[in-house]
Amino acid sequence: MSTIVTLSGSPSAKSRSHGLLTRASRLLESYGITIRPFTLGDFDAEALLYGKFDDPAVIAFQKAVADAEGLIVATPVYKAAYSGALKLLLDLLPERALHHHAVLPLATGGSPSHMLAVDYALQPVLTSLKARHIVGGIYATERELTWRDDGYLELTLEIEQRLTQAVSRLLAHLPDPGQVLLHPDQLNRQIREARISF
Repeated sequence: MSTIVTLSGSPSAKSRSHGLLTRASRLLESYGITIRPFTLGDFDAEALLYGKFDDPAVIAFQKAVADAEGLIVATPVYKAAYSGALKLLLDLLPERALHHHAVLPLATGGSPSHMLAVDYALQPVLTSLKARHIVGGIYATERELTWRDDGYLELTLEIEQRLTQAVSRLLAHLPDPGQVLLHPDQLNRQIREARISF
């Protein structure tokens, strides 16, 4: 059975990027994938700022990534750049940390003008960590993600479909997806027919 590490690059647990990551995680869990979640709040700011590779939380994160087969990274985009604290944390991973991983990047921002930040800012960092396969990322704007009063993050139909497809592709590239033995197109169809909700 495969394990996927999720990393929220937002300083706020109520951010849209964190909510989008949670939606992806629950979808993966519904197919038997084990999720190891991490957020920036799990790490001491000084450890990140000064690159303390020996910090216990950093060591735990490095080990979790090493033991996993996949990684999902979610970040807010500010002024066409992803979270600076996220970059500091990714810099603490070994050079070939993702050499056998499938990776899915997720990002949110205020307008469509920043949508290329995933391809031109975040993806090169993941590539430098020798990611085995990077699934086409998702960028969503504030208008496409809405927090409801009950704490549920509502997605537009287009973003929900794109997220489902991205998760399907991620599953297809895991070396041992466990009970998930479907082609991505079949998986998409099964998800639609089951009308899985979160």
